[in-house]
Amino acid sequence: MPSQLEQLKRVTTVVADTGDINSIKQYHPQDATTNPSLLLNAAQMPQYRHLVDDAMTWGKQQAAAAWLDPAMDRLAINFGVELLRHIPGRVSTEVDAQLSFDTTATLDKARRIIALYAAAGIDQSRVLIKIAATWEGIAAAKILETQGIQCNLTLLFGFAQAVACAEAGVFLISPFVGRILDWHKAKTGLEYSAENDPGVLSVRQIFEYFKKFDYSTVVMGASFRNVEEVLALSGCDRLTISPGLLEQLSQREALVPIRLDANAAKLLPIEKISMGESRFRWQMNEDAMATDKLSQGIRQFHADYLSLRQFLAAQS
Repeated sequence: MPSQLEQLKRVTTVVADTGDINSIKQYHPQDATTNPSLLLNAAQMPQYRHLVDDAMTWGKQQAAAAWLDPAMDRLAINFGVELLRHIPGRVSTEVDAQLSFDTTATLDKARRIIALYAAAGIDQSRVLIKIAATWEGIAAAKILETQGIQCNLTLLFGFAQAVACAEAGVFLISPFVGRILDWHKAKTGLEYSAENDPGVLSVRQIFEYFKKFDYSTVVMGASFRNVEEVLALSGCDRLTISPGLLEQLSQREALVPIRLDANAAKLLPIEKISMGESRFRWQMNEDAMATDKLSQGIRQFHADYLSLRQFLAAQS
């Protein structure tokens, strides 16, 4: 029998949640996604030292006295280009989390990322701009999508975020399964099986809503805590999975049934809603989990960004 990973690939596009090229080579995912913490881990590996050195040299050529900002951009692109050598699809590259509440600054950074990829010979069709799913971030993504720059909206925890992204015509969203589970476990003290896992149920609700109303936005489950969460979402458009869980899936041979079915979702009695700014902000206010985790995620991604920046500064 094929491994569970091979079975999963037949019904879901598998994305590697890593900046480590060796993991990409081993598991052959369609796409790859990165964030500052993944880049920090990869940048400290000796085999990627040349990517760090290039970023520092290039940054200093751009602005000798303020080289860190361009170097940070260059480092993200260096890893993105390297990842693209080993995957057939796309890489997601993240806009700085500190810009999450600034639509104009997010647009400027996204366009700069695309320009840097273009200078490296990478067409924008192979890049997704990764943006936090705040109202301002979604507004920026809506504009970028009309310009042919496709986006991956991350730090997505609530249904309001998902609906707003779909209505904005966002290419892809990344609901964070494991972090939703973490919040509920901390609040209730309970353990959850895959079938009543709040993160799994959230992604199922989003998937069914999108398919019911023919939204083109891709649903990509992310931030998994265990293999059971992954398998409970088989049939989802995409799943981004860490190397550790990819390894477990590659070693297991039990049958993987399809759990999410787009055709079945079309028959469900679901009511369509409209998500303007006031409704978005109110529903986020009413969703303590989504509000808590979005804020925490932005803070953590920014902290990781600063750690990566400090790492680069220490190498000079």
